Amino acid sequence: GGEDQSLRVLVTGGSGMLGKAVEHVVMNEGLKREGEEWIFLSSKDADLRDLGQTKAVFEKHRPTHVIHLAAKVGGIYEHMRDNLLFLSDNLRINDNVLQTAHDTGVTKVVSCLSSCIFPDKITYPIDETMIHNGLPHDSNFGYSHAKRLIDIQNRGYFEQYGRRYTSVIPTNVFGPHDNFNKDKAHVMSALIGKTYKAKMEGTPVTVCGTGAARRLFTLSWDVGRLIVWVLREYDEIQPIILSVGEEDEISIKDAVEMIAEALDFKGEIKYDTSFSDGQLRKTTSIAKLRRYHPDFTFTPVKEGIKMTCDWFVANYNSARI
Repeated sequence: GGEDQSLRVLVTGGSGMLGKAVEHVVMNEGLKREGEEWIFLSSKDADLRDLGQTKAVFEKHRPTHVIHLAAKVGGIYEHMRDNLLFLSDNLRINDNVLQTAHDTGVTKVVSCLSSCIFPDKITYPIDETMIHNGLPHDSNFGYSHAKRLIDIQNRGYFEQYGRRYTSVIPTNVFGPHDNFNKDKAHVMSALIGKTYKAKMEGTPVTVCGTGAARRLFTLSWDVGRLIVWVLREYDEIQPIILSVGEEDEISIKDAVEMIAEALDFKGEIKYDTSFSDGQLRKTTSIAKLRRYHPDFTFTPVKEGIKMTCDWFVANYNSARI
């Protein structure tokens, strides 16, 4: 629990979608407690691939706790083209952050994994124990393996030094401050960017695949609230999945229709079936989250989509498109 009033929390990746979500809930929803200091870093403050810069930024801010969200990420095609780069950059970032946290006596680190790290061939629903049970999907194997190793590093820091370094696995997060560029974005944000563009240009929206794939879409602000809860209350080293429940799984087609409604898009929606649907389901179990935090309620996806679309339209000129 959070008895210590002198928390100094350093958030890496502070300018990304999840970093902005944590900042929002901490600064605007009263999750910041008296006497605490929260520092949100962006890549402008330090290149975490560089150990010297990582050490310097830790020395400057002297955190007691770290929320590690920074990562080298890209769109699916970038990952396929540059698997080695995504592997080496993320290995460096994670090793530098965890090693420096340990060397400077950081009490707790909460790192962010990704739902793409799960084995490609797997039984559903997926839970936290299955991360290492088979190879991840081929398309972004470099990124996935680097992310999986955070869990291994956390285990090592605990077994060797008793460090409480843990991780969270959010699934299909969307929300304000995401990357809405169709080639770089997560699926929901790519669809929002694409639909808005089609509305402006009076053209149809073309969706890659049949729209049948089903996903657990989770609003970034909900994940932000839960990350702060994990930092304060969750004591396991093993990761915890942060996601809406199975009952809230929707298809890509459902998502597109909700986006069209939120943006008041009246044009045609086409499905380009020459594109693969990817994995048709990636259902994750939130039994562990429910056990620890039974009273947490997620924002309904339709409401989250409306809020994100409103944010996107209001910030169209400054959003990453």
